[in-house]
Amino acid sequence: MITLHTHDQSSKRPPDRGAPPTGPRVRDGGGSSASLAAGSPAPPDLAGDRMTIDDQPVTEPRPRTFDPKELGFRPQPPVGWLQPVQLSGTALRVILSQMFGAYLDKRELQNTLPARVYDEGADRDELWFDYVADLGDGFNPTYTVAYLLAQPSLTVDGHELPRGKVLMMGGDEVYPTASTGAYEDRTKGPYKAALPCAYGADQPQLYALPGNHDWYDGLTAFLRLFAKNEADSIGGWVNAQARSYFAISLPHKWWLLAIDTQFGAYLDDPQLRYFRDVAARLDADDRLILCSSTPGWVEAIDDASAYDAIDYFMRTVVEPTGAKVKLMLSGDLHHYARYEGPDRQLITCGGGGAYLYPTHKLPEEIMVPPPVSRSRRQSPIKRYGLATTYPSKARSRRYATSVFTSVLARNSSFAALLGAVHTLYAMALVELMRHPSGTAQRLFTIPAALMGLLIIGGATFFAMPSKGGKQSKHWMFGVGHGLAHAALGVLGAWAWLHLPFGDWVWPLPLLAAVVIYLPVSGLIALELFCLYLLLASTARVNLNELFAGQSIVDSKCFLRLRFDRDGSLTIYPIGIDRVNLGWEVAPDAPQTQSWIEPTRPIDIHLIEQPLRIE
Repeated sequence: MITLHTHDQSSKRPPDRGAPPTGPRVRDGGGSSASLAAGSPAPPDLAGDRMTIDDQPVTEPRPRTFDPKELGFRPQPPVGWLQPVQLSGTALRVILSQMFGAYLDKRELQNTLPARVYDEGADRDELWFDYVADLGDGFNPTYTVAYLLAQPSLTVDGHELPRGKVLMMGGDEVYPTASTGAYEDRTKGPYKAALPCAYGADQPQLYALPGNHDWYDGLTAFLRLFAKNEADSIGGWVNAQARSYFAISLPHKWWLLAIDTQFGAYLDDPQLRYFRDVAARLDADDRLILCSSTPGWVEAIDDASAYDAIDYFMRTVVEPTGAKVKLMLSGDLHHYARYEGPDRQLITCGGGGAYLYPTHKLPEEIMVPPPVSRSRRQSPIKRYGLATTYPSKARSRRYATSVFTSVLARNSSFAALLGAVHTLYAMALVELMRHPSGTAQRLFTIPAALMGLLIIGGATFFAMPSKGGKQSKHWMFGVGHGLAHAALGVLGAWAWLHLPFGDWVWPLPLLAAVVIYLPVSGLIALELFCLYLLLASTARVNLNELFAGQSIVDSKCFLRLRFDRDGSLTIYPIGIDRVNLGWEVAPDAPQTQSWIEPTRPIDIHLIEQPLRIE
C-alpha cells in the first residue's frame, strides 16, 4: 500500500526580525537591468519537526572567507573528461556498469522503504515549481544556477518569477562519480551556500531523480543524501522523498511521475507496483508530467531500445487510466531542446552545471516511439518537430570548432599522454628503420608492431558507443583515426632520422626525445585528435566527446513552472549565456541570504516565450 504524504507548512510567524536582505541585480538577455526580489519575508517559527530545536530555527555560522573549513566544502573545477586518469576511470565504470549493473541495482531493495505519494499543493490555486538537471560539476556553473534558483524571485524579460515551492533535480546530481565526498563538494555544498536556510512557507521541498552518474556506486551515496532521512535538508531545501522514484500530486489534477530506468531498459517490479497503485488514483481528466533520467525520444536515434522503458510505462501504467501525459521532461543531454507534437511537449533541460552538449546535430523531426524499436508491442507512432534549442544550432557549431584550442586548455595531461605514446612508438620505428635486417630487426620489430596495434586498437575502442549497436561508421572512423596516428608516428620517426639527435652520445638522444620530441609530437597528435572529433561528429560518432573534452561551462539553463489558477501549466525556460566567475562571501548578510554573492550581475533571459499548456 502507498500512503499520501503531505508537507504542511504553518503560516504562524514570530515578530519581525529586521528588514529583509537586499538581493543583487540580474540582467536579462538583452543586457537591460532586471532585479531579483529584495530578500525574503521575515523568518517565522516552523510547525512540525523540520529544521527546529525547541521551536528555534537552526542556523550555522556564515563563512567569512573561502576557506573550505568555513564553507564546509571544497569548490571544484570542471571535470577534465580527457585527463588520462579520468578517461580510464570513466571507461572502466562504463564497462563495469554494463557487465555488473544488475548486481549493483538497489531498486528491488527499495521495496522496504516507505511507498508514499507526495502532495505538493493539490488543493492550492497555484504553485511554482523549479526543475534543474545535470548539476554537481564545476563550482562556477553549478553555483551560478543554484544561486539563481535560491533567490526569492527573479525578474526575467518582464516576468516576475517567484522561487519554486518545490525543486526537482532531474538526474546526474554529481560528476564524475557518485560518492559522499563528491556530493559534499560538488552538489550539497554549493546548494547549501546558495540557500543556507528557509523558514515556514518559504521552505521549498527537494526531490531528486538519479542519472547514470548517480548509479556508478549502485545508488548508495544518492540514497544516503536524498532518501535516507526525510528530515534532512540541503540548506533550505528539505528532502522529501523516500525512494529513487516518486509521484507528486499537484494543483488542478496535475501529477508528476518520476521513473528510474537506470541499468537497462526495464522497470523493476517494486517500482511498477508503486506506480500501478498511483495509477489507481488517477482519473481520465488528470494531466501528467512524466520525468525520466534520459530523453529516450532523442537517444533512440542512436540506440533503438532507449525509449522502450518509457513506452512500456505509458502502455501498461498510464494509458489504462485515461489520464493524459502533456509533458515529458528529462535531462542527461546538457542543453535545452523542445519537441512538440499533436499530444504533448518533449523537453530536455540538462543545463544545471555540467559541460555543454551540442544541439546542432538534433534532427528537425523525430518519430516517437521510434519505428526501429525491437519492442514487439508499441504505442502508435507520432511525429514531433523540433521547436527550440539552446544554445542555437549556429552557436553550437561555433562551440564545436573551438575544439582545437579548448581541449588543450582543459586536458593538458592528455596531450602529454599522446606525446609519450608517440615518442615510444617513434623510437621503436627509428631503430627499425636504422636496422632493417639482422639482430636489431628481431629485437625491435615486435615492440614497434605492438605499439602500432595499441594505437590503432585504442583509437578504434574510443570510437565505439557505450549504448546502442556498433555500426560500420564507428569502425570506419575508429580504424581511420588509429591509422592516422600510426602514420604520424612513421612521419615522426623519419623526421628524427634526419635530425642530429641520433648521433649524440648516449643518453643525450633520450633526453632530446623527452624534452623535444615528446611535447612537439603531443601537441601535433592532440590537434590530429581534435580534427578527428570534429570530422567524426558529422556522423554522430564521438559527438559527446567533442564537447566533453572542451568542458564548456556557458549556456546553462533551468525551468521555472507555474501551475496557474485556471488549471493550465506555464513553463518559463531560463537561459544563462555566461556563467559567473567572480564571487565574494557575504558574512554579515541575513541568514536566509546566500553565503556567496556574485561580484557583478548575472545575465539571464528566457530561452523562448513562456510555453502554456492548457
